[in-house]
Amino acid sequence: MGAPDPITVEVIHNYYLSAAREMERNLMRTSYTTIVYEIRDFGLGIYDRDFRMLAESPGLAVFTCGNDYGLQKTVEFIGKENLEPGDLMLTSYPYWSSAHPMDVLATSPIFYKDELIGFTAIKQHWVDLGQKEAGYMLDSTDVFQEGLIMPAMKLYKAGVRNEEIVNLIKFNSRIPDRVIGDMNAQISACRTGERRIAELAERFGLDTLLQAVEAILDHGERISLNRLAELPNGTWEAEDFADDDGINRDIPLKLKCKVTVTDDEFIVDWTGSQPTTEGPMNLPIGLTRGVSGLGFKGITTPDYPANAGHYRPLRVITEEGSMTHAVAPSPTFTLWAGLLMPEVILKAISQGMPDAVPACSGGDIFSVMGLGVHPETGLPWLEATNEAVGFGAFAGNDGEDGIMHLSEPGCRNNPVEVVETKGPWIIENYGMRQDSGGPGEYRGGVGVTRSYHFKHDAQALAIVKKTKTAPWGMHGGMDGNAGSVTIWPGTDRERVNGSLHEKDLRSGDIIVNSSGGGGGWGDPKRRDPRLVLEDVINDFVSLESARRDYGVAIDPESMTIDEDATTLLRNKGGKQGRSKNGRA
Repeated sequence: MGAPDPITVEVIHNYYLSAAREMERNLMRTSYTTIVYEIRDFGLGIYDRDFRMLAESPGLAVFTCGNDYGLQKTVEFIGKENLEPGDLMLTSYPYWSSAHPMDVLATSPIFYKDELIGFTAIKQHWVDLGQKEAGYMLDSTDVFQEGLIMPAMKLYKAGVRNEEIVNLIKFNSRIPDRVIGDMNAQISACRTGERRIAELAERFGLDTLLQAVEAILDHGERISLNRLAELPNGTWEAEDFADDDGINRDIPLKLKCKVTVTDDEFIVDWTGSQPTTEGPMNLPIGLTRGVSGLGFKGITTPDYPANAGHYRPLRVITEEGSMTHAVAPSPTFTLWAGLLMPEVILKAISQGMPDAVPACSGGDIFSVMGLGVHPETGLPWLEATNEAVGFGAFAGNDGEDGIMHLSEPGCRNNPVEVVETKGPWIIENYGMRQDSGGPGEYRGGVGVTRSYHFKHDAQALAIVKKTKTAPWGMHGGMDGNAGSVTIWPGTDRERVNGSLHEKDLRSGDIIVNSSGGGGGWGDPKRRDPRLVLEDVINDFVSLESARRDYGVAIDPESMTIDEDATTLLRNKGGKQGRSKNGRA
């Protein structure tokens, strides 16, 4: 039989994409925790029998790329010859699953008439899996403190559920009902993908399906190569720093990246990055490949749904035993270095293609978590949310204001109404953070500020790892303001932090989470004064910053531009008061 025609290939491709979206809807509608159904802390995909991704429906996009590695390691451990219809495997071993132990990877084989034709894979955050402390690990020093380690093992064998494994999970969780509920949602979503792809094989025939798969992947490679051929060739280097590893709070962690672009290859080399850290900031190799893939895809094929063909020109180099390539038993729980990595890639290539990439974003996802015993139910509660940040400005446009960080493009933050319903806290205020965006001809996007007022004794964690270095500007644009987390504001105990774990909060205590703004692009004195006035009216920019950074004088009474004073300020060059670290 000849190769399928292009229309048939496109129909099959879109069937795969539709099946992945159906898996996502199933997962979100049946899960128990807001971390899954509101924040979308998961990554899922459908693969062929050679572990090549054909469709995804990402929440946390870097998960999906990392799942490729985890799926392959799972099947290698169990043996492809030992797979049967109805099997479903779990693994939480981070060096395989490409995340920390609470990001559990579920995979299942897809069979058609007893022939293996593919796999499903879903990784999602489980809210508790026996780690040494409830919530999140900021100070673990080896993997054995980080939760229940499940090697690749069959939860279902030929369709029969192993209740001993289920009980093992239950008895290793502080919140077993929610963990098992989310696990069942994950299983159900995998089964949905299995059914849909088996139906696809039945509809078109296995030979046609397998040939279409090759055509889909070849097309993905072709469009990536076409884009690479349009980019300038060269090698560029950049570095950035995460705040600390959670143990050694005064030692910044270096991420060094060298990017080489040729007509047929995009090489991301992390050699020279931080050695293995004592605290839990080490990244499994699969995650490093995932975040590198996100940076690569963003510059080559951002408008196409991902498949493995797109990544064929990508090569990732790491040093085994470094922070970017964790080996057992190094701790991996706080994966925040991975959030910074895509922007280090962009920082490197900006030297060769300055109009193609933005300045740095607010740099982190600024996650806050509250937990304790709920005073109304007497049961454990745990809720989390991520804050939006300002995006970096770029050639021709301001950065977006208050948007999810680029490392999690499919994720959302937890709505105020949901946060307040689920836990004994209220959001006292929530709004854009004035002057956080870097001044420039195109302004960096502003971050946000949200205040959490605890109404009952509780614990709180803030997981933030970019507060000591500023989001960089480009082409004369100024740095954005880095974010911070403030506890007990306005009291004699006030403390400004990055990450924190406060175990003894009392009713009435407040935490203020302020996310970073994006870097500016271009000379601020070239910005249209009318746009500066609009920013002042919208409270994105203060009167002081308008005058100091943009050279625009605004009458505070009439809120109009003083043209003569503005001309004078700009002709003098106007003293810019914000330093290179982004702070005024």
